[in-house]
Amino acid sequence: MRVVLDTNILVVSITSNSPYHEIFTSLINKRYDLIVSTSIVFEYREVVQEKYGEKTAALLVELLNELSNVHSVNPSFQWDFITVDRDDNKFVDCAIAGYADYIVTEDKHFNILKEIEFPKVSVIGIEDFMRILQNVRIRNK
Repeated sequence: MRVVLDTNILVVSITSNSPYHEIFTSLINKRYDLIVSTSIVFEYREVVQEKYGEKTAALLVELLNELSNVHSVNPSFQWDFITVDRDDNKFVDCAIAGYADYIVTEDKHFNILKEIEFPKVSVIGIEDFMRILQNVRIRNK
């Protein structure tokens, strides 16, 4: 399964006391492939640094660079579907370029994607992604 994680989803999953920590541990345990672009990794680093400090941000980027299930793409086209917050389009462009199955987000700006037929980009919330990960874990036992 190929996934693009919105920054807030990744950030909320990092700490072990988070109810969503399974998203981060599933990434480390290679239960899904994470699709990123340079601008997404830059945003991850920036937000993690603000919340947890420089050392944690640097370690996260190093981890993302080392994991074989993290794939970096370089979108060659900007679809510009999200007009409310154009910065969110980097996640859409990455998902399309990386053939992602889902964008995982709680950001309502992505709801516009439900109206777009081509290219089809599936958006799911954090709870739906947690259910998918739990099903993957059960099947792999």
